[in-house]
This record gives sequence, structure tokens and C-alpha cells, in this order.
Amino acid sequence: MVAELETLLGWKSLAVGLWVLAFFVAERLLPAARPLPAPGDNRKPAGGWWRLGRNLGLWLLNAALSPLLILPLTFWAATHALSWRPDWWQGLPGLALDILLLDLLIYWWHRANHEVPFLWRFHEVHHLDRFLDTTSALRFHFGEVVLSALARAAVVLLLGFPFTSVLVFEVLVLLGAIFHHSNLRLPATLEQVLARLIITPSIHWVHHHALRRDTDSNYGTLFSFWDRLFGSRSAQPRDLAMPIGVEGRAEEGFVSLLVHPLRAAPAVLPSAKSRSPD
Repeated sequence: MVAELETLLGWKSLAVGLWVLAFFVAERLLPAARPLPAPGDNRKPAGGWWRLGRNLGLWLLNAALSPLLILPLTFWAATHALSWRPDWWQGLPGLALDILLLDLLIYWWHRANHEVPFLWRFHEVHHLDRFLDTTSALRFHFGEVVLSALARAAVVLLLGFPFTSVLVFEVLVLLGAIFHHSNLRLPATLEQVLARLIITPSIHWVHHHALRRDTDSNYGTLFSFWDRLFGSRSAQPRDLAMPIGVEGRAEEGFVSLLVHPLRAAPAVLPSAKSRSPD
């Protein structure tokens, strides 16, 4: 088991690492937006080196957790999952259906991270980032990563997802997150075509808008049709000048971000039902 996990982790890390590097370079050659100045200090852009260090620091913590906890937990859940699947749910058609179902489940998990105050304590760390680029996709509190792994393990255990499907889906999620968090300028026509099926940078940019109404929308991870189906798609088009972050909240230092969920209850985002109509 250890050898298999190490091999799989190696291939996964290689694929994701090359993808991150490609987008990190591409978004600097063809940026969609430039970092806005920090409030009250025009000399310090929101996308400076300190921000890069914070984001990569959080990623390194989570990268250390993956081989120690996340991957073994997922592997255990998949190898002990309930066996109830019919014979036709196999092969490539079965893999495609698994990816579709897992993406539906992660849509609702993401939505819960916004609407359940306890989960938002951890997820808010991701949204406090005041600019969007490739490194934003790597910026998550380790507590959220652990909670997500536990939720995923429970789903895999009960619904019988094979480890191959879960691993393929996790790689797609990472690649998709890096893409739709990126600050890459795409041709407008290409982005419009892609947005009919998958989450694009312009869709996810609105999700990171500091205005709560927009933060509380566009929850999709891979496919864009879940938001349309469940009424959570924002009608707000992307404006590259819109402020990124959490309304009424400032960015924090690295250590402060680590203890952020333990402090006084943060601002709770309104539910979809309480969203203002305009």
C-alpha cells in the first residue's frame, strides 16, 4: 500500500506541479488584471511578495499533510467502500459518471462552506486573499483541507467510489482550480464557449468579489451547469476593477491566518435565500 501511494502521489504531484508552473508563467505574460493598491497605501499592491509567501506557505503545510493523512484516508475509504454498484457502472462510462457525481457533491460541500458558520471560519482564509492568481488555488487553511478529506472519505465509503475515480477527480479538481483562479487573459470568445460547460476565470473571479452577494454565488468547481441548475449563478459579469476579498475584512499575516478559525466568529455570509435581489 505504501509503495502504491508513493507512486500515485508522485505522478499527481508532477502533473499538478507542471500545471502550476505553466499557469504561473502564462499569467505573467498575459495577465487579465494588475494587482490593485492596498487600501490606504498606494505603494503596496495587493499581489506583492508577502502575499505570495502567505499563499505558498499555506500550500506547503497542506502538501505535507497529503501523504501523511489525506491520501491514506482517501485510499482507506475507497478500499473499504460499500459494494453495491451494478455491473454496468464500470470502465470509462463509470468513471465519467463518478466524476459527474463527485463534482455535484463538491458543489454542495463548497456551498456548505459558505453557509455553515463553523465551516466558513476555515474557508474564509481562502477568500481573504485580495488578489486572484494561480497561487490563490493553493491557499487553503489546513483545517479546511482535513474537514474536506473527512467529508470526502465518508462519501466515498457510503457511495462506493473506487480509488481510481477519486484520484482522477482530485487531479481534475486541482487542475481546474488552478485554471479558474488564474489571472490569465483568455480570448473573450473562447472563455464564453468554455463557460457553458466548465468554470472559467471570469466566473470564479466574481465568486471572489468582496461583495457578499457575489461571494455567495458561483460555487461550481469543474462544471458550470450546477450553479445554473440550483440558482446560485451570479448575473454579475466580471469587472477586473472589482475588489477581491471578504467584505469588511482585511488580509492577515501568515500566523494570523493559521489561528483565524479559532478567533471570534467571523462575519457570516448570507444564505442564497437572503441575497438581495439587485
